Amino acid sequence: MEGLLSRMFFSKSKGKEKAMSTIENLSQGKVNKEYIITDVKSNDEEMEKFLFSLGCYEGEIVTLVSILGDTYVIKIKDGRYSIDKQLATAIRVKNI
Repeated sequence: MEGLLSRMFFSKSKGKEKAMSTIENLSQGKVNKEYIITDVKSNDEEMEKFLFSLGCYEGEIVTLVSILGDTYVIKIKDGRYSIDKQLATAIRVKNI
């Protein structure tokens, strides 16, 4: 009985932990954490061009430095940039 309860409890908590650690875009990220950019997706071509000019390319590492309201401070390579939530949402990332 004890083993059964243990398996039930731990299997549920592991699933929740994994689901919580999966994010789709940078606006869902945690401060002071590095992510790998997987894609830049937006309906606005100018927005994509702007993000590319900052160095937001697939495979690049981005760090979420801080979040102040709807303003996100990010670090890409040697640069720090302040972007809004709409731009942060366009940057698709995965955990390192």
